[in-house]
Amino acid sequence: MKKRVALHNLGCKVNAYELEAMQEMLAGAGYEIVPFAPGADVYIINTCTVTNIADRKSRQMLHKARKMNPDAVVIAAGCYVQAQKDMGNVDDAIDIVLGNNRKQDLLFILENYRKDQGQAKDVLDLDAPVEYESLKLSSTGEHTRAYLKVQDGCNQFCSYCIIPYVRGRVRSRKKEEILEEVVRLTDNGYQEFVLTGIHLSSYGIDCGESLLSLIQAVHQIEGVRRIRLGSLEPRIITEEFAEALSRMPKICPHFHLSLQSGCDETLKRMNRRYTAGEYLEGCRILRRYFQDPALTTDVIVGFPQETEEEFEASRKMIETADFYETHIFKYSRRKGTRADRMEGQVPEQVKAERSRVLIAMGKEHKQRYMEKFLGQEVEILFEETAEIGGETWWIGHTREYLKAAAKSEKNLENQIKRGIVGGFAEEGVFICAI
Repeated sequence: MKKRVALHNLGCKVNAYELEAMQEMLAGAGYEIVPFAPGADVYIINTCTVTNIADRKSRQMLHKARKMNPDAVVIAAGCYVQAQKDMGNVDDAIDIVLGNNRKQDLLFILENYRKDQGQAKDVLDLDAPVEYESLKLSSTGEHTRAYLKVQDGCNQFCSYCIIPYVRGRVRSRKKEEILEEVVRLTDNGYQEFVLTGIHLSSYGIDCGESLLSLIQAVHQIEGVRRIRLGSLEPRIITEEFAEALSRMPKICPHFHLSLQSGCDETLKRMNRRYTAGEYLEGCRILRRYFQDPALTTDVIVGFPQETEEEFEASRKMIETADFYETHIFKYSRRKGTRADRMEGQVPEQVKAERSRVLIAMGKEHKQRYMEKFLGQEVEILFEETAEIGGETWWIGHTREYLKAAAKSEKNLENQIKRGIVGGFAEEGVFICAI
């Protein structure tokens, strides 16, 4: 009888890629993939540790798996268990600890687990040099868009972030492996590719390559219709970089530039290594080379010692940047980081009010940006159907990653169509006539 395996992911797109690669590996070895519900023989949770809340969610899912089948093998993979320096403290709910850069060895570790006594703990010391972990995909959970993990690790050491300690230093995937995966995925019908990594902008610094050269190589592959970039560091946006991207028609005009704060003093405490003025110049450069690009960002409010004056400086800068979408996060203390040890921790009620102010402003900016497209022709990659207002619509995304809905009796899944934006089906969703 086939062993039944249930998998669950927590955290970022890189984690999601790794879980899908592990799932494909297991299916290829004869395991039966089943829903994350009672009855599985093996439960794999790819954990996250980006905040203390992420730690708690990881523990909760591990305990949930154990309760669903007390006799199952429970595997805790990824960042949460990598962060546990004293492996003797690993929860009793866990049978196998699978640290980062060991997910490629899942089958070997799982098959040998029964031969050992007690917990199996396989965590590398990521402070020492390690090579890029080889994981591969030929299909993904999405049927139209494929995420490509091209890089792991981070050398930035932002004062609020634990990730460099649990992911290690920058490691780039070999370009030929990436291109082979793109060809394999295009052969399986994927048309849009999202390049992603822990610190995408650092791709190639360890092997004589560059992110731009990788993008250009992916762009040349027949069958690739769209290329979307994951989160970028503002400093990568130069005239040369933006001009080169603008000459590649498959590049989607959708750029996520990580900000975190619009105040120079706060950025220094965060160890972000750029100024608000330099960030704004990156936005101006992108807008010079792309017509109405969708610029999105992340902002942390209530960072230690953030005064009212610093918050107001940040708010004004964000208003000037005029993002399509702004993801607001209240600062969450993370043990093991410098920010956790800083004096001047901001009260929760102050964080909540500052968050409310920026969320309200972000909604206004998003609506204003979307209204620019009313009456305009857009290109939509359709993905699935959804119920809106009691009616069934085909749903997809434009090149700017704006959600669009259209009516059709035909099957539009994985079809790229052009349509005219006529209005809104609901908040944040265009109605398009195709």
